[in-house]
Amino acid sequence: MAETTPSGAQATKFPAGEEKAQQDSQPGKEHQMQVKPETVPKHYKPSGKLEGKVALITGGDSGIGRAVAALFAMEGADVGITYVAGDEDKDAEDTVKLVGEVSQGKRKATKYAADLGFDENCKKVIDDFLKDHKRIDILVNHAGEQHACDNFEDLAPETVERTFRTNVFSQFFLTRYALAHMAEGSAIINTASVNAYKGNKTLIDYTASKGANVAFTRALALQLAPRNIRVNGVAPGPVWTPLITATFPEKKVASFGEETPLGRAGHPSEIAPAYVFLASADSSYITGQVIHPNGGMVVNA
Repeated sequence: MAETTPSGAQATKFPAGEEKAQQDSQPGKEHQMQVKPETVPKHYKPSGKLEGKVALITGGDSGIGRAVAALFAMEGADVGITYVAGDEDKDAEDTVKLVGEVSQGKRKATKYAADLGFDENCKKVIDDFLKDHKRIDILVNHAGEQHACDNFEDLAPETVERTFRTNVFSQFFLTRYALAHMAEGSAIINTASVNAYKGNKTLIDYTASKGANVAFTRALALQLAPRNIRVNGVAPGPVWTPLITATFPEKKVASFGEETPLGRAGHPSEIAPAYVFLASADSSYITGQVIHPNGGMVVNA
């Protein structure tokens, strides 16, 4: 059975039954997982890299998004997160609580329920976020979903559209509305995937959408460079999040991540520091690039 290794901790085997704890909706619920992903690295020492900043993180209720929200708050940023109403209410509430805990009550966290695949919903999220926070310094386009399909002929048009609405359209729509409120020195970070570089035979629509995220990042970075708004991406490899138990059958979950050179899935705590780096002045000379925390898989960047 597969192992996960949270940073600074001993390897933890998925207990019997975790691989059978399938979830019936995307992108899954973290509070229902038996083995919880590690959110905050045990070794992490914040140093005020984002002091006074304001960040909006889509899909920030669980998994990598939750870890990014927590680390941003630890680094001094107020944060807002988006989530799917009903399915992810508890996860969103847990993330807001966590932000308060890790920042010792110093940072503000807000949450916004929305289906981001539609332009009008994205406009409302930005409008509501601005009412609460007045500006946007960092936009993290992270919300995503995936649907496994073994036979390409069975991939329904509505599934392809749904995947692209969440993974691609949302990044276009949100960024368009956010940009009017982002000043020089702001940062946009788009979540891609290792699958955009190596492919995935059972996630063809997802892989294509992540390729679009990479291309969007590179093109937008060129357009916004004169405004000194940096646009970069993160392409995680296999990471232990609720999206996994909401996507794959038990055999795949049980061996998830074993194909990496490190032989295991990563945890959100091991991915989120890349977002801190790209959001902070530490990456002031980096735009149009993608960071690859993927367990050692070599890709053509």
